[in-house]
Amino acid sequence: MKRKMILCAAVCLAAVAEVSACTNLIVGKNASTDGSAIVSYSADSYGLFGELYHYPAATYPKGTLLDVREWDTGKYLGQIEQARQTYNVIGNINEHQVTIGETTFTGRTELQDTLGIIDYGSLIYIGLQRSRTAREAIKVMTDLVQQYGYYSSGESFTIADPNEIWIMEMIGKGPGIRGAVWVAVRMPDDCISAHANQSRIHTFDMNDKNNCIYSPDVVSFAREKGYFDGMNKDFSFSAAYNPLDFGGRRYCEARVWSFFNMFTDRGGEFLPYITGESNTPMPLYLKANRKISVQDIKNAMRDHYEGTPLDISNDFGAGPYKAPYRLSPLSFEVDGRKYFNERPISTQQAGFVFVSQMRAHKQNPVGGILWFTLDDANMSVFTPVYCCATKVPGCYQANGADYSTFSWESAFWIYNWVSNMVYPRYNLMIDDLRAVQGELEETFNRMQESVEATAEKLFEKDQEAAKTFLTRYTEMTAQNTFNTWKKLAEFLMVKYNDGVVKRMKNGTFERNDIGRTAPVIRPGYPKAFLEEYVKQTGDRYRITED
Repeated sequence: MKRKMILCAAVCLAAVAEVSACTNLIVGKNASTDGSAIVSYSADSYGLFGELYHYPAATYPKGTLLDVREWDTGKYLGQIEQARQTYNVIGNINEHQVTIGETTFTGRTELQDTLGIIDYGSLIYIGLQRSRTAREAIKVMTDLVQQYGYYSSGESFTIADPNEIWIMEMIGKGPGIRGAVWVAVRMPDDCISAHANQSRIHTFDMNDKNNCIYSPDVVSFAREKGYFDGMNKDFSFSAAYNPLDFGGRRYCEARVWSFFNMFTDRGGEFLPYITGESNTPMPLYLKANRKISVQDIKNAMRDHYEGTPLDISNDFGAGPYKAPYRLSPLSFEVDGRKYFNERPISTQQAGFVFVSQMRAHKQNPVGGILWFTLDDANMSVFTPVYCCATKVPGCYQANGADYSTFSWESAFWIYNWVSNMVYPRYNLMIDDLRAVQGELEETFNRMQESVEATAEKLFEKDQEAAKTFLTRYTEMTAQNTFNTWKKLAEFLMVKYNDGVVKRMKNGTFERNDIGRTAPVIRPGYPKAFLEEYVKQTGDRYRITED
């Protein structure tokens, strides 16, 4: 299995920063439209080949050992004792509807234990294989790092099941020091939250054992290292282990702000924190101003700050066709001065993205859905992957491909083929993509009730038959979407070939009376771009009369 080759790294200590990767959005079950607990995850990293992972349920003899390899690089880290029983895991959800996502905040680099055996990716996928609830996953994960050592840098984990959603933040103790310091806070069921490469847990209630769990030395270790010297009640995990810098504020917390801005009335209140005019951090969670649907979160994963003061689609950097993207790195220098690009939720370097839907009012095989896609969520389609699925759809497998090897059978590469056609002429082409994307997702949403009703009837008689049915549905929707996206790619190639636009009539390319292609439209450049072009070039290209 191909792995992420670059860490979901947070920014460095200066304003100059590398790409910050990964975003999690969180919706409590009482904040959603249908009682679903909802969690999203965008695995953003140059070097990450997108595919759907699968770990089948299994039983093992006592004494079986498990090889642990770093998720980012595939590097062998060591062996641990295998569990006697493991659960089916498809992507980042297991058969009990437990979901785990992450974002890396790096934090204090001197605390990384290069001798540890358990990296953050292994924590996710081993944790999923061994846990029936979010609380159990927290115990499994923290026990693993205590026993075997924590190899990675600072991490924020979203750990969720149909009834509870937790944010757990963790960082190591330094080379050769086994274990980690960590804190986990349960989200209120009627609230929303997010994290995006900056530690977000500040002060926490050390007396609320039902909603807050933490390592016994989380404060004392910070004192020992000189990170904190105040009263326990004033201890901030974030301030101690991941002090805020420009990048943490503007590249990372800004994405959280965008989510809060979409679904609360407090975006204006928190904007000064993002722009550096205030040092008061945003709350860990807030109440939304309306109920939020799974589709709302799919759309939120496509956000580029549109319609906000951070919108990047209307200035010169967007190019003639208003592309809401910027090439990395995030910072650059001109004439000795440092500048930066905004970093929104949606980004071109995503490997895979999911929105997990977990429902306590349904049987586990039916209740848990990983709405899954590859590449940039803005340019792709979320298809339903049921948590009981025992087979990965063919198009979501590697099929001989990797990050440097193209395959016509890989959804990752077909989505990239389409998105990379659209990026250079974004507002000219995006509506054609949106039409197909919207139709497919609306169809899946519309079919969901009847598909699940069928599965529930099967489940009453034969649980394995129900699981087989949902596995086949998972395969069918993925494969049909993949085939449709290939057709979309062909359509876009023909319609926009060589910088022109072919005319359409009744859904087909227009032809003249003798069957030839009708005269093409030559859109040229938008007026605003031409005005800037003339401003930059002066009279060089001016036509003068002889």
